[in-house]
Amino acid sequence: MSLAGVDGIILVLWLPETRIVPLMNTGSEVFPAVKPQLFVLADEAPPPLYTPIVSDYPTTSNFTSSTYTFTSAQISPSIDSVNGPVPSSNIQEHRLDLTPAQAGLPVPTTNRLQTRRRRRRSSSEPTEGESLIDGRRISDTTQPNSAGSANAERPAAGPRRDTPSSPKRPRLMSRDMRNDLEKSTSSSNGIRYHTNGSSLPTLQKGATSTTSNGFAESTNGDSTPHTNGSTPVTARARPLTYFGHDREEVARLLIQGLNDLGYSDTAHKLVQESGYELESPSVAAFRHAILNGEWSEAEALLFGSQRSNDGGGVSISNGNGSRHGGLVLAERADKDVLRFRLRRQKYLELLEERDHGGALMVLRQELTPLHQDVGQLHILSGLMVCQSADELRSQALWDGARGSSRNLLLSDLSKSISPSVMLPDHRLAVLLDQVKQTQISNCLYHNPTTSPSLFSDHICDRSQFPLQTHVVLVQQHEVWFVQFSHDGRRLATGGEATAVTIYDTIDFQIRHTLAEHTKAVAYAAWSPDDTKIVTCSHDFTAKVWDTSSGRCISTIVHGEEPVTSAAWAPNGQTFITGSLDKQSSLQICNLSGEIIHTWSDSTRVQDLALSPDGKRLVIISPEREITVYNFTTWNEEYSLRLKSKLTCVRISRDSKYMLINMVDNELQLIDIGSAEIVRRFLGQKQGNFVIRGSFGGADENLIISGSEDGRIYIWHRENGTLIETLEGHPGGCANAVAWNPADSCMFASGGDDRKIKIWSKEASNETRRRHSSTGSYRTHAGRTFDATAGTLV
Repeated sequence: MSLAGVDGIILVLWLPETRIVPLMNTGSEVFPAVKPQLFVLADEAPPPLYTPIVSDYPTTSNFTSSTYTFTSAQISPSIDSVNGPVPSSNIQEHRLDLTPAQAGLPVPTTNRLQTRRRRRRSSSEPTEGESLIDGRRISDTTQPNSAGSANAERPAAGPRRDTPSSPKRPRLMSRDMRNDLEKSTSSSNGIRYHTNGSSLPTLQKGATSTTSNGFAESTNGDSTPHTNGSTPVTARARPLTYFGHDREEVARLLIQGLNDLGYSDTAHKLVQESGYELESPSVAAFRHAILNGEWSEAEALLFGSQRSNDGGGVSISNGNGSRHGGLVLAERADKDVLRFRLRRQKYLELLEERDHGGALMVLRQELTPLHQDVGQLHILSGLMVCQSADELRSQALWDGARGSSRNLLLSDLSKSISPSVMLPDHRLAVLLDQVKQTQISNCLYHNPTTSPSLFSDHICDRSQFPLQTHVVLVQQHEVWFVQFSHDGRRLATGGEATAVTIYDTIDFQIRHTLAEHTKAVAYAAWSPDDTKIVTCSHDFTAKVWDTSSGRCISTIVHGEEPVTSAAWAPNGQTFITGSLDKQSSLQICNLSGEIIHTWSDSTRVQDLALSPDGKRLVIISPEREITVYNFTTWNEEYSLRLKSKLTCVRISRDSKYMLINMVDNELQLIDIGSAEIVRRFLGQKQGNFVIRGSFGGADENLIISGSEDGRIYIWHRENGTLIETLEGHPGGCANAVAWNPADSCMFASGGDDRKIKIWSKEASNETRRRHSSTGSYRTHAGRTFDATAGTLV
């Protein structure tokens, strides 16, 4: 039956099943509406049209053969014109498994659908009757099922609402369309998460779901949506510190350490991931300027531009510099000293290039106005007469622009720049060394030849310490000094006797007897290559000997007072001798015995030592005074007057510290650079005689000294703890001790008891005694070894 309708009027057809089926006139044809149970009259507002689900911006029809559901509760409250108001409890849910096309209905056009599209609202704003729970939209009347579908539960019975509900109801979505949208967005109950690297909404929690409707399981609180290849939108927040250490400092140290190890690509990756740069662009530019000899640029970067009105200067991008440029300097850094070092390098390089005119201008106009070390200026001016670049480098103790001089200058200057701006070179390695030194300082018997491991705490056993007498060498006179060669293979001894004896440390056979002195021999010093030895005697002479043949090479006479000490220059061609004679107390000689230089203003010399790097000469006098000379310029740097008499001086292998024996039962460790007392060592007895102490151990981490009570005292250098007291030479003084530089578990001592004792960690079953007069020794077993025949008797 066809029925013509009027526009805007809904007609009702009574069918036999007594169901009401409204017909709608769309202006062109009439078709049944979609199975509503209610109808309205023409003068009432029509109920909302249940259109199929479309995207927010449809361009084509999106109907599919999917199942969709609606309830009459979604229709505005209406009145049944026949039966009266319909209670909400009687409203039933209807499900259609047919699309409008399958039902024979025309598909609405796109324009028609667009007129029905609701206004979009913010996903974070709930509509009336909805609430947000954990970032998800929950309706008062519906709840999602366990499968996360959009099917609504049956509405709960309750009082009828008198006000019409908003037509802006939640829109259903077809499965196909939902799948298409899920490819480009991740949502949870209608909340749209921004993609392409944008941040999360404020209501999102750390565990972010990546599926539709927000029912995906979280993965340990770190599930992140991967959308459009963008960076994950959630990231675990990093703590501000790394086990209590500043995170930026640790990252920068690691970056520098990786570069030092040669892992530059890994270091670059760490820069990208951490966001921390090793150094600012200004520091990098300063480094480049130094290494490439751009001295004006380097000075401008270091101190800033002198122009203040034109915005000149070089500033630091990280904010550490002043407004008009310049790197932040460390506390107490002297700018004039830094300028002098920079300009000195510039001056030397100009001389190396044979540009005497430019070098002279630098000397007059840039170096002299700084009013720095006058003696150094005199030395620099004297270099102008050098005939070649090789002579210049030799005289200046400088390896040239193509050597390591620029790197050394940069390292030296970096110590005066704030470490927050420019990390000192190899800082991580320095810190690791400090960690090891801390463990060593806590290990009383530390004496290994290998460096401690970083993987575990370090401790040494007492049984590995040289506490037992291994060899006893009997002399005919008091022993005043013992001295190992640098290679540890020979031992020179002397004292009240007029001869010096050299032993082989493998079997302790006598190698040579140096017997041309006429009085007691107070001291001996080995040359750097151990091929020569100089001996100092009370007969007012010093003699140079060939250690391979035992032949005397030359003799140096020191006035009318005993020669007390000597030291070799690093080149092995010259040496220094000290005497108690005021007229020739300190002088430099060559192998031929010619005097090269004499200090006319020096005092009498009780003992002397030259630093291994050849830079400083230290002498002590009977007048309780320590004098330090610059061995390059031969000028005095400073002097110290102590409260007690001094008997012996030693310098550490790193040329940083000097060890002083004093007659008031004390040894002092003094920093040569700062002249400050680092540590005191107490316990030994000394008041009337010359006692010689020494550095000991594999890393010179021990201090060892004889004593007037005949004992040998050993301290821990780092903390001053007295480790051991050994019964060395009872009945007299233990005059001298020396540690074998090649064997960390061997040292020698000599005393008034006319014995030389060799100490080792291994206790010998038979203590050997050697008689120097017969060349044999007797064991406790009663057997005698004849050194000449090589047989047991």
